[in-house]
Amino acid sequence: MAILSVENLSLSFGGLSVLTEVSFAVQPGQIFAIIGPNGAGKTSILNCIGGFYRPSRGRVLFEQQDISRVPPDQRAAMGLARTFQNIALFRGMTVLDNIKLGRHAHLSTGLLPALMYWGPARREELALRRELEESIIDFLEIEHIRNLPVASLAYGLQKRVELARALAMRPKVLLMDEPVAGMNSEETEDMARFILDLKEEREITVVMIEHDMHMIMDISDQVVVMNFGQKIAEGTPQQVQRHPEVIKAYLGQPRPGAPGGA
Repeated sequence: MAILSVENLSLSFGGLSVLTEVSFAVQPGQIFAIIGPNGAGKTSILNCIGGFYRPSRGRVLFEQQDISRVPPDQRAAMGLARTFQNIALFRGMTVLDNIKLGRHAHLSTGLLPALMYWGPARREELALRRELEESIIDFLEIEHIRNLPVASLAYGLQKRVELARALAMRPKVLLMDEPVAGMNSEETEDMARFILDLKEEREITVVMIEHDMHMIMDISDQVVVMNFGQKIAEGTPQQVQRHPEVIKAYLGQPRPGAPGGA
């Protein structure tokens, strides 16, 4: 039974159609990749799933519940977390403080105890710190930078901190927008290893957009290929590599009736 489903998703801005009748289902524990040329509609799909865009038609189901009208913060509390193509960290804050922000949706302490930092607020803070230190920070191998300001870190480490913040939300499904964009080969290998470990050790379902085809073909279980806002292929990495529509899209040859080239 699918943990996440997109059904007949369409999205328009003014008179411009961005997505047209896109459907797919993500099974629990999958690494599910969405690929396609620039402008194919990939990030728009993630924005619809995460609640940043409201689809013109169709719906998004999470654990068989229609969340198409659910606000982004409530989706996060339900178990949908997100990393972004452009790093969205608080650069003046430390690594640990940035990661702790990811748990905000799950904290139960009221406003007054939290402001006064006594009683339940202090106990919750200490329990959170222990969990982050013993689990996420160790898992992503960032103990040595935990107290450094984010602005002082190399790009690859900042991407790792952003992943740590998303994991602090205790996601069931993690949406990743180009997790290795701008990374060198060593950083890419590390991130690919962490993504595989998310699936195998933590049983987190991953839905990701990525242009690094070597990584996609190495670690993905299922791949959807987009072009001009439409799904043109879906299958295993081996199946989509041989699909004629995919070959055309990546060679820059337009489909019959499609506007322009790739």
